[in-house]
Amino acid sequence: MIGDWDNLRTFLALAEEGSLTAAARRLRVSHPTVARRIKTLEADLGTRLFDRLPEGFQLTGSALELLHDVKAMEQAAEAIRRRSVGLSATHLGTVRISVDETIADFLSRHLAALRESHQCIEFEVAVAHLSANLSRREADLNIRPQLPDLARVVRRKLATFAYAVYGADAFAERAGAAPETLTDLPWVGYDEAHHYMPGQAWQTALLGERKPAVRSNNGAVVADAIRNRGGVGVLPCFLGDADPALVRLTPPIAEAATDQWLLVHSDLRDVPRVRIVMDALVELFGTRRAEIAGEAG
Repeated sequence: MIGDWDNLRTFLALAEEGSLTAAARRLRVSHPTVARRIKTLEADLGTRLFDRLPEGFQLTGSALELLHDVKAMEQAAEAIRRRSVGLSATHLGTVRISVDETIADFLSRHLAALRESHQCIEFEVAVAHLSANLSRREADLNIRPQLPDLARVVRRKLATFAYAVYGADAFAERAGAAPETLTDLPWVGYDEAHHYMPGQAWQTALLGERKPAVRSNNGAVVADAIRNRGGVGVLPCFLGDADPALVRLTPPIAEAATDQWLLVHSDLRDVPRVRIVMDALVELFGTRRAEIAGEAG
């Protein structure tokens, strides 16, 4: 008899992740716990579920049939967890918002004001390049430039963020009015794996075969390197314009403009504390539209 949902949940994690280590990380349990649960489940079922191969754990034929049913069970469990949040009418609680480091920087500048107006709510800001899975409640809200193709995710456009080239005073003195004159300066940018970040395609086209002399996978590091005279680079206008150590060297770059969307699972959008934070974010982005668009000054 299969009576332990934890064992089935572990089976699903191992099937999707392919390794004990990755499955343990996803479930936030130890490596031996994953191995023990899989062994118990195989004993309950009387069959082997995985082939242990050098490249990872491979599902057996009989496990493929089980996988479909366990996925359906997980979806039902996730729906129950999401809907259970709305069973209480209280405004108290935590709202977790998943953002990248650029939006995290923007939000951090205004969290005090948000908390002042909504002291019954705790704000939890989770920073990652990849969007949180709203179905699994990895976050209550996402703020992202990409729109997921999911029917149960409700979206609302917050703003279009402008980007331009910035540098310290020393580089500003060497730069001319046209972008082409910037190519001889040292540049700061993202590494190759993060070429999709705003402004990087424009920067690559400008530099041609050259690569930025300083590269990172993190926007905060890129901004700090530019601020500390590591080179010039593309930054969001709300950040660069407010920094007295930086000078804007170009107008906003049309190709780099990035829409940011507020995303919420349909099961959560009417939960009081989630709705309050959604409305507060919409208001915040609206009142700060000029600085977001690079028009403040």
